[in-house]
Amino acid sequence: QVQLVESGGGLVQAGGSLRLSCAASGRTFSSYAMGWFRQAPGKEREFVATISGNGGLKYYADSVKGRFTISRDNAKFTVYLQMNSLKPEDAAVYYCAAGNFYALGRGGPVAYWGQGSQVTVSS
Repeated sequence: QVQLVESGGGLVQAGGSLRLSCAASGRTFSSYAMGWFRQAPGKEREFVATISGNGGLKYYADSVKGRFTISRDNAKFTVYLQMNSLKPEDAAVYYCAAGNFYALGRGGPVAYWGQGSQVTVSS
């Protein structure tokens, strides 16, 4: 019903920056909190960040606080993840998600998933 299409992944050297985008279909975008998760090879999926429907509330995993920023533009039906000071341990497939703000912050449940975007960080 709701499609989430991610873009912006790629290869960056340690210390560099990338911005991921996630564009949503539908007319109820602002009704959903949005979030980002990531999964590295051999690791469990982990929560990264979430933002409330109107953008007023944000919550980050401790591992990315001060380096990553989540934002949204409801007029463009898009959520962003600005990633600065990237580290090799940030390398993972990043997934956009839609759902409840508090549920996303706890790792689920998730209503809709994006297709995933590869972020590679070289040292």
